Amino acid sequence: MKNVLALIMAGGKGERLMPLTQSRSKPAIPFGGIYLLADLSLSNCINSEVFRILVLPQYKSQTLIQHIETGWSIFSPALGHFLRIVPPQMMRGNQWYQGTADSIRQNLEMIEEENPSHILILSADHVYKMDYSLFKKYHVNSKADVTISVIETAKNQAKEYGVLQVDESFQVTGFQEKPKNPATIPGRPDWCLASMGIYMFTASVLIDLLKRDEKPDFGKDILPSILKSHKIMAYPYRQENRVEEVVFFTDAEGSRAELPVEVAHDSGYWRDVGNLDSYWNSNMDLCGLTPFFNLYGVRWPMRTHQRQYPPAKTLSVQGEDGLPMHGLAQDSLVSHGAIIGGGLVRNSVLSYNVSVHRGSTVDESVVMENVDIGRYSKIKKAIIAEDVRLPAKTEIGYNPTEDRRRFTVTPRGIVVVTKNDFK
Repeated sequence: MKNVLALIMAGGKGERLMPLTQSRSKPAIPFGGIYLLADLSLSNCINSEVFRILVLPQYKSQTLIQHIETGWSIFSPALGHFLRIVPPQMMRGNQWYQGTADSIRQNLEMIEEENPSHILILSADHVYKMDYSLFKKYHVNSKADVTISVIETAKNQAKEYGVLQVDESFQVTGFQEKPKNPATIPGRPDWCLASMGIYMFTASVLIDLLKRDEKPDFGKDILPSILKSHKIMAYPYRQENRVEEVVFFTDAEGSRAELPVEVAHDSGYWRDVGNLDSYWNSNMDLCGLTPFFNLYGVRWPMRTHQRQYPPAKTLSVQGEDGLPMHGLAQDSLVSHGAIIGGGLVRNSVLSYNVSVHRGSTVDESVVMENVDIGRYSKIKKAIIAEDVRLPAKTEIGYNPTEDRRRFTVTPRGIVVVTKNDFK
């Protein structure tokens, strides 16, 4: 992957993730307790041996920039490796980035200086593991000008994505952008091929297209216009992607054992964190004995900048009746600095420095950093944003009418709480 240059689109406003994106961009949203969403695409690059990366932020980018500068200074310029943050500089006019294609067009000079053979274009707000070397191999073997990674999506959900039509060889024959009546996979009338927003371009093709076409977006504008002049291939992600891993299990003697596997069970996992419900779902997918998405892999690790907090702690405290109340976390992710003092956490994700006090329960919830959950509170199916202090005996997720009066509630019924709700 020496001659591949990765461009990570990190400028999303994340309007459907409000109020979580009140002061940060979508790629900077916390995920899995200690990560930001952008860490996943960056980790995929490192694990795929893509060591030349440009990150293109735009809106409310300070949190993301600080995170990358602090936690991702792992590249060796002497070896030609780099991770550069490239905010809008208005190199071609007086406008910010207008779309995926325009953001790259505005930085063509920098790209041409690197002289890559292939350009990998990624989004910074997806949850998945992908070996980009297999993606490039498929692109080269197909003799494609452009290859788009696609995933099978139920027809009733495809209206949220760009939908591709393909022939038997998976060459793309048509595009539909968020269609009301999406085209289905031949022989599978209930399923469609959705674009994952992941592209591999032959570099010379991409540079030529951007120089002669001023349209701002790939999926909406440029790619549909070159169907007849260029070879565009679809990459069946779930069929082709392979991430090796080590599975840990308990052997017959009751000891931990490990088994290498060629294809990890989450090799086909992908989720676009486009709204609050999908954000909550993606975090819930991390919990349990065999999570749908595994953060504990050793051969495909997810990297981040980890804060300097002490280890998580559980405490047994005395209840009002004089009996002990044990701090307990079940099927949950609990991050550094968290203290569960006589409370119960189930199927939840707790970020840094969270306190769960005596008699409180937290079920199926995402709790961001520096949250304090007062005594005897009951929290269920919620997203609690950073720096929230919940008073004692707070109930969230049990009374839909009251929740809608006070907080943001998603179509699925997930309650979103921010510190502004308590002013």
